[in-house]
This record gives sequence, C-alpha cells and structure tokens, in this order.
Amino acid sequence: MTLSVATPNAPLDAAFVQPDEAEFSTWLGEHLQRIEAALERFVVPQAPADLQGLVQAMQYAVLGGGKRLRGLLVLAAQQAVVSEAGPLGASAQEAAIRAASAVELIHAYSLVHDDMPCMDNDVLRRGKPTVHVQFGEARALLAGDAMQALAFELLTQEQGSALPDSDHAGVPADTAAPVVPPIVQARLCRLLAQASGPAGMAGGQAIDLDHVGKSMTQQQLQRMHELKTGALLKGSVLMGAYCLPGVAPHTIAALAEYGQALGLAFQVVDDILDATADSATLGKTAGKDEADNKPTYVSTMGVEAARQFARQLQQQACAALANSGLPHERCMALHGLANLVINRSY
Repeated sequence: MTLSVATPNAPLDAAFVQPDEAEFSTWLGEHLQRIEAALERFVVPQAPADLQGLVQAMQYAVLGGGKRLRGLLVLAAQQAVVSEAGPLGASAQEAAIRAASAVELIHAYSLVHDDMPCMDNDVLRRGKPTVHVQFGEARALLAGDAMQALAFELLTQEQGSALPDSDHAGVPADTAAPVVPPIVQARLCRLLAQASGPAGMAGGQAIDLDHVGKSMTQQQLQRMHELKTGALLKGSVLMGAYCLPGVAPHTIAALAEYGQALGLAFQVVDDILDATADSATLGKTAGKDEADNKPTYVSTMGVEAARQFARQLQQQACAALANSGLPHERCMALHGLANLVINRSY
C-alpha cells in the first residue's frame, strides 16, 4: 500500500470526533498497567543463576519505561473488532496481551541494537544509559537477540498456560488461559515477522544507514520510514485486528490504512522533537539526527511544514477509522492514540 496524503474521502466532522479525555485517560492507565504486568511476567522472572546477566540486560531494556504505543495499538485494535464477552472474546484478549508483549519486545530489541556503536552509537535511552553502556556490547547484542526470539515464543501459546496479567485481574495466577486458535497464532507470527524483517524495520534501518550524509527526496524518506518505523506500528494494529478470525476484509483494510498513516505520523513527530526538544524531555540524545547528518522530515521540509504533514497524516488515520464500519465508541482508544502520537512531547 502506498500512502497518499490527499484529502480523505470521509468528512472532517466524521473523522475528528474527539474521544472523551477522561475516558481515554482511564483506558490508557489501565492498559499501560496490563502491558507492564504482562512483560514482568513474561521476561524470564525466575532465570537460572548462570543466565542472570543476560536476563538482567533484557529486563533493563524492556521493563519500566517507554511509551508502549505499539502494545497499546494491539489492545486498542483488538477491542475495536471484538466484544469482550464470550469465549471468543476471552481468546482474543489472551492473543492481544501476548501480541502486545511481543511487539514491545521487538521494539526494545531494535532500540538496543540501534543504539550500539556499529549503528547509531548512542549513550542515552529512556532517560538512562543505553544497554551496551550499562552491560557491554556483547551482552547487549545477546539481549537483543534473546528478546527477538522470546517475542515469537510468546505468540505460540501452549495450552493451559497461565494468564500473564491474572494477578492484576482478580484471577488466581495458576488459572489456565483461554486457548488462542492455531490459525491466529500463525497469523500473528507472520505479521510480526513481516513488520520487523527485511520488508519492514530491518530493511528501513538498512536504507537509513546507506543514506547517512546523503540527501533524500521526500518520497525516498517516506519509504524509508514506512519500513523503519511505520511497519511495526502498522503491524501492531493489524495484529490486534487478527486476534479474532473472520474480521471483515474492508475493516482490515481500513485499520491497515489507519496504522500506516499513524506510523508515518509518529516518525514525522519524532523528527520534529529531535530538532526542537531537549535531551531531558526526550529521554534520549536530542539533535542527534542533525549531528549525524541524517536526512529527516525537518531537514527536508522544515519544522512548520513537517508539523502540517503530521496533521494531514492524523486526518488520514482518523478518516480511515470513520470508513472502517466499526462503531465509533469501539474506536475510542484508536482515536485517542492518534491524538497522543501527534501531541506528544517525547
């Protein structure tokens, strides 16, 4: 799919119905806790003594920080396509919390590798020293590899496994989780592999490295970021939608358009913040793109034009939801996350 920023077909009043701020804030807080609890349960909480060093590096990389946008998109999309009632709803929720944890692990591994001296050579991430600074390059490399493998392990559920966040839902920790259908497990694995592999995040990173110090057209820049950043964000939305078999194709297509527009908007805002915010606010080194002579939306378009482009992309994402056939109230969290991406300060 090639993303266009032409005026969406849906009218603006349909696309821009704002979610209730208090309702979204409550949803956000609850689902951030769900993701954190699941990651704490999944990321090897009782590692053998001889693996403690590796596991500590993994936990340092993924726990206790981050926006969790990718995991939140999984949960929001799952809730948009299926009711929470009934056995299928329970299975979809189990699939979604596993998928949310998996995309966060993939994202964390990518940051660990991206920060290493052979890549961006950064020393600050999420307000603390990067993993290779804290644990050494070799252990950081292995921690990233291990998180990538663990992500796919989580998506292939064993029957009777415990609920990842059961202690936080009033359910005994040894309660068997609903079984995720094998077809759903397979689709989730494929989506995550596509979003993070050569046709996604890794491919975009390769293009990025090949263009350090070189100019890029806006079209080239857009393609790079649709792969490097956008693919995993779009993939997160689709993973949420595929937590239940049988979602209508036109709904999947609309959610894909939402995810693609939102993924690119996230990168545009990231480029703006890198150029305009400070390191303390960002939790990572500010101004690094310019210092490394990397092409960005700010260097290509300027700050104000980049801001306008981000708003256009938000408009397209919201219009896609309006065209999805899903009830607006079920898309509340997706609308709220689109606003969060555009208005974020870090």
